Amino acid sequence: MEIFKNFSFVLLAVLLVFCSALSADAEVQRHKFVIEATKVKRLCKTHNSITVNGMFPGPTLEIKNGDTLEVLVVNKARYNVTIHWHGVRQMRTGWADGPEFVTQCPIRPGGSYTYRFTVQGQEGTLWWHAHSSWLRATVYGALIIRPRDGESYPFPKPKRETPILLGEWWDANPIDVVREATRTGAAPNVSDAYTINAQPGDLYKCSSKETTIVPIDSGETNLLRVINAALNQPLFFKVANHKLTVVGADASYTKPFTTSVLMLGPGQTTDVLIRGDQQPSRYYVAARAYQSAQNAPFDNTTTTAILEYKSASCAAKKCNAATPVMPSLPAYNDTNTVTAFSQSFRSRQKVKVPTDIDENLFFTVGLGLNNCLPNFRKRRCQGPNGTRFTASMNNVSFVLPRNFSLLQAHQQGIPGVFTTDFPGTPPLKFDYTGNVSRTLFQPVPGTKLYKLKYGSRVQIVIQDTSIVTPENHPIHLHGYDFYIIAEGFGNFNPKRDASKFNLVDPPMRNTVAVPVNGWAVIRFVADNPGVWLMHCHLDVHINWGLAMAFLVENGVGELQTIQPPPPDLPLC
Repeated sequence: MEIFKNFSFVLLAVLLVFCSALSADAEVQRHKFVIEATKVKRLCKTHNSITVNGMFPGPTLEIKNGDTLEVLVVNKARYNVTIHWHGVRQMRTGWADGPEFVTQCPIRPGGSYTYRFTVQGQEGTLWWHAHSSWLRATVYGALIIRPRDGESYPFPKPKRETPILLGEWWDANPIDVVREATRTGAAPNVSDAYTINAQPGDLYKCSSKETTIVPIDSGETNLLRVINAALNQPLFFKVANHKLTVVGADASYTKPFTTSVLMLGPGQTTDVLIRGDQQPSRYYVAARAYQSAQNAPFDNTTTTAILEYKSASCAAKKCNAATPVMPSLPAYNDTNTVTAFSQSFRSRQKVKVPTDIDENLFFTVGLGLNNCLPNFRKRRCQGPNGTRFTASMNNVSFVLPRNFSLLQAHQQGIPGVFTTDFPGTPPLKFDYTGNVSRTLFQPVPGTKLYKLKYGSRVQIVIQDTSIVTPENHPIHLHGYDFYIIAEGFGNFNPKRDASKFNLVDPPMRNTVAVPVNGWAVIRFVADNPGVWLMHCHLDVHINWGLAMAFLVENGVGELQTIQPPPPDLPLC
C-alpha cells in the first residue's frame, strides 16, 4: 500500500511539473481597444470611419499558443459594437466570442466590456473583427499565434513575416449602405475598392503614394499571413513571377503545397512561404474578385501592393524605380482554379477524424425572395420583380433576438427567445442545384437552434442551392474547428459521394468555401458547450438570414461546463 501511495505521489508530482512546464511560458496579454470615429482618406475623399485606436486596419495582436488575452473594448463610436475573435476556439468562454445578440448584447455607445479568453492548441494566423452590422468593413486586424517558447514552426524559420489583410472599401459610410439595402429590400451597393493592409494601391485614383510595400531580399524565404477581411467577396491573390508554398490555413498547419494563386473566402486565412528567387526588382501583389453568382453585380477592380526587393527599393534607386511587374489573375468566374486550389489542402499528418457519427445533418444554404407585404410601398420592395432579398439554411431565415442574447437566454432559462427545432434535414427534398420552383423561394423566418449533446460526433453536409442564383458560400462555425472531409458539385448523394470522404488527412478549418452549385461535408466533436453561430461570412447574406446556431449542452463536471458570465457582460 505504501509503495502505491509513493507511486501516486510521484505520478502527481510529474504531472504537476509537466503542467507547470506547459504553462510556465504562457502569458496574460492585456490590450485596450478604443472604438472611435477617425478621419480616413481613400479614393480622394475623407470619411469619418469607425476604427480601433485610430488605426486602420486595427492593431495586430501577437501571442503564443497557451497565452491568455484580456482586451478591454471601450465604445466611443455612435454605433453598437462587439468584437469577434475569428477562429479562436473559446473553450468554455463563449461569453467572449462576440457575435451580437448571440453570445452577448452589444456594447452600447459609451459602454465597455473586457473579452477574456485563452488560446490553446492553435498556431498560425487568425484575425479579429467587429460582429455588429457592417462595422467590420473598417474594424478588423490580425491575430498571430506563434509556437510556445522552445517550440518552432514545422517549416524552416522565415527571415521575416508580413500580415496581408485583404479588405473592401466603400466610398460611403458602410452602415448607411446596409441600412439602405434593408430599407429597399434590394442588394446593397457593391464596394468601390479592394485593399491590401487598408490601401487600395496603384490602380485607383489618389492611392499610389500610400500603396503597401511588402519587403523581401534575394535569397530570403518570408512568410505572408494572408487574411480575407473583405465584407462580401471571395478573392483571388497572386504575386507576379513568384510561387507561393501554402503551409497553414485558419491557424492549422497543412501539408505544404506550391501554387501560383490563392483563393480565400471572407473569413479564411492562408499562410504562405515566398522565396526571393527572382531578379531583384518590384513585383505587384494583386487581389481581385472570384465571382461565382451569375448576373449579380460585383466590384471588378483590382487591389495591389508591391513586393519590393531591398536592392530595388526607393532608397537604393533614389526613386527612379521601375514599374512593377503585374501578375495575370484568373478570370472572375474561374471555378476550376478554385476547385484545384481547395482540393490541394491536407493536414500535415494523419488525424483523428470523428467516426460513428451521432448527428448526421444536412443543411441547404442559399438565397430567397420574399413577396412584398401588402402594407409595404414599392420603394421597400426593390429586389427582383418587386420582391425583397432574403436567405436561409434549411428554409429557415435566421432572425436575431433583440432583448437578450441567445447564450444569456439559454443560461438563464428565459423563455420565448428561441426554439430548439431547427430542422436537421431540409423540410422538403428537391433538386437543390436544378431549376427550383418559385414556390420554394420564400423561406420561413425564425430564431431556431439545433441542440447537440456534449461530446456528440457531428457530420454536416452543406449543400448550395440554385434558388435565385447558386454561389460559393464561405460558411463559418463559431467555437469550433472542423475537418472538411469532401467537396463536390451537384446534389450530394450519400451512396455515390461517401467514397470520396478523406478520413485520413483532411484539412482542419473554421470556414469552408462551399462550392458554387455544390456541397461540402464537415465533421467535428461537440466538445465546447455554449451557443455557437454558423453563418455565411458574406455579410450581406447574414443580414438576409443565412445563419443558424447550435446549442451545445454542458457535459459532466466543471471542465465540460461553460464558465459563468463575466460581471461586466453588456446588458440589452
